Amino acid sequence: MQRGEVSLSDPVGTYLTGLASEIAERVTIHHLLTSTSGLDAPMPDWQRVFRSRQEVHDHQKQWIRQATLVGVPGAGSNGHLPGGGVGLSMAAQVVEAVSGMTFWDYLHEHVFRRAGMTGSGYFTRDQWLTDPHIAHPYMLQEDGSRVDAVRNLDKGSISPPIKGRNPGRAYIGYSSGDGFATAPDLVRFAQALYDGTLLDRPYTDLFAGAKLPGPEPTSFEGYTMPVSIVGGQWVIGRGGGAGGGGANWTIYPDTGWVGVVLSNYDDIPLLEICLRELEAVTGQRIDPPGGG
Repeated sequence: MQRGEVSLSDPVGTYLTGLASEIAERVTIHHLLTSTSGLDAPMPDWQRVFRSRQEVHDHQKQWIRQATLVGVPGAGSNGHLPGGGVGLSMAAQVVEAVSGMTFWDYLHEHVFRRAGMTGSGYFTRDQWLTDPHIAHPYMLQEDGSRVDAVRNLDKGSISPPIKGRNPGRAYIGYSSGDGFATAPDLVRFAQALYDGTLLDRPYTDLFAGAKLPGPEPTSFEGYTMPVSIVGGQWVIGRGGGAGGGGANWTIYPDTGWVGVVLSNYDDIPLLEICLRELEAVTGQRIDPPGGG
């Protein structure tokens, strides 16, 4: 967008073919980035084992063309739907259509390399198995043991939010997850975002700013991530988990703090850790759901 090649109000059909006409004409890039596209798609097959980048790429191209419009674009969040993440895949393929590069290559060149994130990237399962610098995820099993996810593709996590999943099956991640980063690199990303390395400051503010009201009075939805006001300061970031792993990345732009939590276990108390971090930086205590 900063280069004038994309407008956030453009319908996705401006860039992508083969979509249902009501999606191509009514869903915009803004809708994709705020999870308000109204899109759903078949639930991903978490048991499928992919064997190559090309297979993953072909699957993603096919998946977005199975999307259906089940809500009114712009009317509300569809992130809770089983296939609601299809919007991020669609956005990644807009990047590919405009740039002429794969999503992976575009991020490696225009984000990771420019930000000095030398330990980060989208790595393949082959790299995962042979490079000792890439941590392996260890999934908790019913008997209390842990197994290396990448070396046990027949096993899955028992954690409820990600039950049965194994990130090693994906071969390589895509726009909605399974990328790799180090803690120092995520700090570098935050610095590069705000010092003009990645975007001119007005576009950083546009990217990181509040777009829609959230579930709480001072919480909002931004582009691909929640945005909040806590203790009188802005808090932005993204977190999540996969079989054998959990991560959270938070920027406090008003005070310059960056919080990173990385784990290669899938059952750590990630929410509680993040809330304690939030309290340490902002001075405001927020108890987890249930009052723990």
